[in-house]
Amino acid sequence: MVVPTAPAGAVPSVGTRARVRDLLLELGPCTAGTLGERLGLSPAAIRKHLDALLADGTVVTREARTRGVRGRGRPARLYVLTEAGHAVGPSGYDDLATAALRFLAGNGGPQAVERFAEARVAELEDRYASALLDLEPTDRPAALAAAMTADGYAASTSPQGVGLQLCQNHCPVQHAAAEFPQLCDAETAAIGRLLDVHVQRLATIAHGDGVCTTYIPAVPATEKATR
Repeated sequence: MVVPTAPAGAVPSVGTRARVRDLLLELGPCTAGTLGERLGLSPAAIRKHLDALLADGTVVTREARTRGVRGRGRPARLYVLTEAGHAVGPSGYDDLATAALRFLAGNGGPQAVERFAEARVAELEDRYASALLDLEPTDRPAALAAAMTADGYAASTSPQGVGLQLCQNHCPVQHAAAEFPQLCDAETAAIGRLLDVHVQRLATIAHGDGVCTTYIPAVPATEKATR
């Protein structure tokens, strides 16, 4: 198949830039090569779009983490959405949520915020539980990711060690969660209950990471047989 390329010297279009940004929202941190392949753009064309996004503060770069001894050559460079880049995704009335939580904390203290976070997550948990009903334990993480994606979290799963990694490439309430970590804590606890395993939150967009990452340990074979 012939991959279409942009004409030499072409000016990056706003529409294609938006597609690059949306793909980063969907996939999380990516190399230029991955983005170009997914969008059918030549290396030169994708770099023009990425340079434009770097210039306007929508993305930043960081080195890809390597395991073991790194080979020769420069380490792979990942493109990551900034806070401004995430702001173009579903916001979930983030500013309003932050203001409401400040009011709640001022009048009811931290305990009131915790109760609110638990109540908010309980509603989501009830809906997600129906999507996981009657599924095998090994199928639940992917089903949960799909349900979260429908709510604007751009979630996906991938193998990680002996378990899985649940990635949420967008957080609809990232500013509120940065100020009130109770939101993240309640969400992590709900993920563990939905999957019936002890999960571990490794990174969050609210704390400045490029993606919210939760480690899901593999379910032992003996447990699978009894569930």
